[in-house]
Amino acid sequence: MKKLYPDADAALDGVLEDGMLIAAGGFGLCGIPELLLEAIKRSGVKDLTFASNNAGVDDFGIGILLQTRQVKKMISSYVGENAEFMRQYLSGELELEFNPQGTLAERMRAGGAGIPGFYTKTGVGTVIADGKEHKDFPTGPDGQPEIYIMEEGIFADLSIVKAWKADETGNLVFRKTARNFNQPAATCGRICVAEVEEIVPTGSLDPDSIHLPGIYVHRLITGSHEKRIEQRTTRKKETT
Repeated sequence: MKKLYPDADAALDGVLEDGMLIAAGGFGLCGIPELLLEAIKRSGVKDLTFASNNAGVDDFGIGILLQTRQVKKMISSYVGENAEFMRQYLSGELELEFNPQGTLAERMRAGGAGIPGFYTKTGVGTVIADGKEHKDFPTGPDGQPEIYIMEEGIFADLSIVKAWKADETGNLVFRKTARNFNQPAATCGRICVAEVEEIVPTGSLDPDSIHLPGIYVHRLITGSHEKRIEQRTTRKKETT
């Protein structure tokens, strides 16, 4: 099966539709599938739900789709650094389902593993637990019952991720912290489209260095990517 497509628009052709759930990799501005997000913007699809740690910033990442009002709901852990995300949420224009960061990652991983739900202590006693099933498990000292809440696995219509290298069969290698949410996000989508910086011949990647097997990846593109720094912190030069 041929997985390599000439550009992001071609890779998403026939995949996008209004109202779909998209799992997107990235953390802050690291490892964002920017080329695919730009193609989604150009397509004009709307009423989208995104499962993603955050929404980038106003003019980068999912933020560009918030600006065009193509997103109706975010399933996220973090709102900061994106003024438009915050404004739409506080004004009631955007639906937001808050998830603790580890819970969101596990929801994606569970979906990729075919697990419809799991129990966790994270969020018990907070608004995160409102409306969710509670169950006691004997995990406390001396087998005492402790309360857990059930979280559902995420089964997305589409996964979009960013990797460093791929071979022609879709085996992916992520670079350093860009691994973040890209790996679990890639597994939980019915279709996974990956953008990479470099595509190498099949068989040239060290099998022990592959972070995501190609069986999870259906379509591939390559292209140049912007290298942004989200927060630049420096200290004043000491005077002598």
